[in-house]
Amino acid sequence: EERNQVMDMLDEIASGSNHASELRDVRERLANLPSLTRREIHTAAHEALRILRNEANPTKQILIQWKQEQDALNLERYGSHLYSGTALKVEEIKPVYSESSPTMFGFEVINSAFDAALRREPRLVAFGEDVGRLGDVNQGFKGMQEKYGELRVSDTGIRESTILGQAIGLAMRGLRPIAEIQYLDYVLYCLQTMSDDLATLHWRTAGGQKAPVIIRTRGHRLEVVWHAGSPMAGILNLVRGIHVLVPRDMTRAAGFYNTLLKSDEPAIVVEVLNGYRVKEKLPDNIGEMTVPLGVPEIIRAGKDITVVTYGACCRVVLDAAEKLSKAGIEAEVIDVQSLLPFDIHGRIVESLKKTSRVLFVDEDVPGGTTAYMLQEVIEKQGGYFHLDSPARTLSGKAHRPAYGSDGDYWSKPNAETVFDSVYEMMREVNPALYPEIY
Repeated sequence: EERNQVMDMLDEIASGSNHASELRDVRERLANLPSLTRREIHTAAHEALRILRNEANPTKQILIQWKQEQDALNLERYGSHLYSGTALKVEEIKPVYSESSPTMFGFEVINSAFDAALRREPRLVAFGEDVGRLGDVNQGFKGMQEKYGELRVSDTGIRESTILGQAIGLAMRGLRPIAEIQYLDYVLYCLQTMSDDLATLHWRTAGGQKAPVIIRTRGHRLEVVWHAGSPMAGILNLVRGIHVLVPRDMTRAAGFYNTLLKSDEPAIVVEVLNGYRVKEKLPDNIGEMTVPLGVPEIIRAGKDITVVTYGACCRVVLDAAEKLSKAGIEAEVIDVQSLLPFDIHGRIVESLKKTSRVLFVDEDVPGGTTAYMLQEVIEKQGGYFHLDSPARTLSGKAHRPAYGSDGDYWSKPNAETVFDSVYEMMREVNPALYPEIY
């Protein structure tokens, strides 16, 4: 039927065209195809429109309209249902604090959040290496096995693919698993299952099957080669269909877990490994607060340059911003919070309209997630049109993070390299105001 529609349109267009012979050749080849797919039909339509590109033929509009309508249909036919969209519909509930809100370590904040979630949601189960008896290596589940039993909070063997496979099966049966992969570097051991099985499930079944697995892990910087990696771009490029969330602290992480438990979509939450011993104030509504997906947060206002980052780099960039302020540069710092989805309301571009300059910072390899963020903001969101200086990136080194504090310092962005990157951009604008340092 679609072939006949295109052939009929080509006949009508050719009858009043200066390119009638070429159009009839296109029609003839389409009519005589021994086997037919939609691809051949649309290739023929595209060829005809190329032929007609310089011809003011009003009848070609019928072919243009047909192609546009079919493109929309085929986008739905072949590319829909990558996500269900339920996570984006969860209403934001901001953290509430009072005079009696206690200040505690980050691991105690996330522990309180999991306690509330296990109490609230009877289908919730959590498991992973050392999650049960020990309460995980950073004590986020401390005391939860004793309180809720071994069936709901349990230990596993040292095999990440098995952990994820169990989670997929449980989720498809209606339970709400939190599957812990002990460190972000270890996600590589189950990445194939994440990519091939979990990320594609909703898409390849056109929404017919769901597996709302929550993968909990921790990473970025902690001065140890295999515990301090941040291979975010590799994950981003392989798990489309899974949300990728990068909270800067445990309060934000708790809000993401609460949001995900109200949705039916899979996600990976990457907690900041060096944040468990950082003090935070416990929200009074730790069990109810939610953090929206795809919504960045301005964590420091500024007017001269926008610095975009996430995770453990937030504290690094904030430190650099204070040093820059003493040099007369006010940086606006934005925590993207969520990489998939990314800035769905275009808040970063709104910042660029004010500052006209942007630096993207993270701990991934060069050309990794900083390049992803740059494309999202500069190309997709049109940030290019608001720039007075070239957009820049600052990432970790191409190698794994070297051992120890010194290795960390020379492997990943630090307050000094962030300062230098921003200062250099501002010096290009006004060398007299910002003289060379070295």
